Amino acid sequence: MFSDGDLAFANVPAKDLGQAIEIERAGFPPDEAATLEAFQLRQSLASDLFLGAYLDNQLVGYVCSTLSPDTSLTHESMSKHVPNSSSVCIHSVCVSSSHRGRNVGLKLLREYVARLETAHREKTAPYERILLITHDNLRPFYEKTGFEWVGPSAVVHGAQPWYEMRRILGLSLDGVQSPPQGVFEALQRPSNLNLVSRSFASFLGGIAEVSFSESSALVNKFDLLCPRSSCGSVILKRGVAKYTEAPSVQLEPPNNPSNPLLPALPQPPAATQWWLVTPSAMEFENIGFSRAVESLGEKMKLLACAECDLGPVGWCKEGGTEFWLGCSRVGYRA
Repeated sequence: MFSDGDLAFANVPAKDLGQAIEIERAGFPPDEAATLEAFQLRQSLASDLFLGAYLDNQLVGYVCSTLSPDTSLTHESMSKHVPNSSSVCIHSVCVSSSHRGRNVGLKLLREYVARLETAHREKTAPYERILLITHDNLRPFYEKTGFEWVGPSAVVHGAQPWYEMRRILGLSLDGVQSPPQGVFEALQRPSNLNLVSRSFASFLGGIAEVSFSESSALVNKFDLLCPRSSCGSVILKRGVAKYTEAPSVQLEPPNNPSNPLLPALPQPPAATQWWLVTPSAMEFENIGFSRAVESLGEKMKLLACAECDLGPVGWCKEGGTEFWLGCSRVGYRA
C-alpha cells in the first residue's frame, strides 16, 4: 500500500501512450476499448486534458478528454475535438489492474475535476461542464466527485447500455455557487472513520449474535461495513439482508489469494454463509460492481466497497436481482 504522497499527477506525454493503451485494453472489453490511434489523436489535440496518475514514475491510471460545444454527449461530440469549447467530454477513466482497490481512480478523478474547476474559476479556459457516459454500476463512483445522473445516453458503443452523467463547473448540484476551494474535497472524505467494525469471526455465537428474526427469516442485526478499519464505509443498513446458507462461489481467480482482510471462502460447491440482498442494488448504502466475469458458464459481477474498492465482498449474476455478501467478508457495526 502506498501513501497519498507517493502518487503524482501529470499530463501524459506521447512517450507514455504505450503504457496507457495497455491499461485501457486490460480495463475495458474489446468492443469498448479505444485504439492507440485514438489515444495519439487525443493526446496531440488535447494534451492538457490527458492526465495520468504516476507511481514510481510508472503510469498507473489516466483520464482523457476532448472538447465540444455541445451540452450533451453524442457520437459526433465524442468523435472530434473542437478547441476552445465549453464542454469537457471524458472518454476514459482507467486504472491498471495491479493498482485497483487502492483508491487511485477516485484520487485521480478528484485531481482532474479540481484542475478543471481552477481553470473555470480563474477563467484560464472556457470550461463550463464535464460530461461522460458510463455503465450504471459505476454511478456511485462518479457521484463521489460531484457528477449528477442525467439518464440513458443515445451513444452506442459495445454491447452494454450507456448512461450520461455531468458536473457543472462552478456550481454545486443544487445550482448554487460552489464553496471555497478545498471544501468539496473535505466533504468527500470518508465520514465514518469513527465506526468500529467487528469481524464475523469475533462473534463467538456466530450468526445468532449478528442476526434477529423477522417474518420467519434471520436478518442482519447490525449495519454491515467495509472490513477495512481505515475506511468504515456503511455498505448496508441494519435489517435489510436475509441470512442464507448456500453453495460457495469462487470470487478470486484460481491460485490468487484473497486480500488478508477477506477470509477465504470454502471451495465450491461446499456451503457457506451469505447475506442475501434483494430486489435491487438500490438497497445498498454504498457498493461497487466489477464488469462481468465468467464463472461456471455464467456471467457474474463482483461486489466491492465503493469507497475504497476493497473486494470482492460478494457477487451477483449479471442483470440479476439477488446480491450475495459473504458473512465473513463484511464488518459489523456492533
